[in-house]
Amino acid sequence: MNDKLYMQLALDKAWKYQGLTYPNPAVGAVVVYDGEIVSIEAHQKAGSSHAEVLALLSAYEAISGTQIDFDRFDAHLAHEFLRQLPKDFFAQCSIYVTLEPCSHSGKTPSCAGLLAELHLKEIIIGTKDPIAEHAGGIDIVGRGILTPTIKVGILEESCKALLEPFVIWQKRAFILFKLAQTTNGRIGGGYLSSKASLTHVHQLREVCDTLLIGGNTVRVDRPTLDCRFTQGNAPDITIYSKEDNFDREIPLFAVKDREVTVTNDLSFLEKPSFVLIEGGEGMLNALKEKIDWMLIYQTPKLSTNSLTYNTTMNLQFLHTEKRDADMMIWSKNLGY
Repeated sequence: MNDKLYMQLALDKAWKYQGLTYPNPAVGAVVVYDGEIVSIEAHQKAGSSHAEVLALLSAYEAISGTQIDFDRFDAHLAHEFLRQLPKDFFAQCSIYVTLEPCSHSGKTPSCAGLLAELHLKEIIIGTKDPIAEHAGGIDIVGRGILTPTIKVGILEESCKALLEPFVIWQKRAFILFKLAQTTNGRIGGGYLSSKASLTHVHQLREVCDTLLIGGNTVRVDRPTLDCRFTQGNAPDITIYSKEDNFDREIPLFAVKDREVTVTNDLSFLEKPSFVLIEGGEGMLNALKEKIDWMLIYQTPKLSTNSLTYNTTMNLQFLHTEKRDADMMIWSKNLGY
């Protein structure tokens, strides 16, 4: 029973960074020391320390009462530090991780290789790595000098659901449609979402390959679509439109280092990538057969505004969490 509880905590933490780790998967980890939770962490950004490493660093701080004095997101420094600890430091620890530890070394060292050296009591894994060339971490961990107990398949279906974007963008575009609405399903009338929700959208804009919008959004709303809430680089824009009759003087076209493409050809969605869609009813209806997931920010307001998404879709709710006053709902498109 405790295994499922701890894995759920790892899952909940990983969902906070869903999409933000692109092109890496979202992964969460929990470390339990002598029956007590001492850390709950998640991978946050590609190229930085993975979930297991961040969880072990936080566990070290909790157990030793000492704060580390280096950048915990520098994977090479983090791995070196953990390897230099006494060999039995984590001997009474169990680590729960939603995905099989990585076997390969790239921008970051192998987490499986690290865990094989640390002599933890237990390593509990949600699901094996679905990408064959990335797999093999379990075997590496099992070759540790003092072989820990290894369990695989705890809350496996939930862990696989967390990984679905990662699996999709290996072979084609993962397409996420973002929408904000009131509790009674209205979408007009200016900003609906809290600052926390707006900030999260801008974080997703920063990492996506392109932000896909409709021609009417450009003509009517004349948006900027930048990342001012995160001070990050604005996304490239793809405008889906049959006609290229846009006013190039609007802010959308004036953002530095941005590429804006106008097209009515969606073949680019066949290439591995992360595509974020922001739009209204027209875009949703035009692309709903291609949308993988929807990200809904629902604000606790009622509105008399007439604008809404007048369409039919069946969704599976995957994960919900609060963003300030809003409810954020990750949903899978099941068709209509």
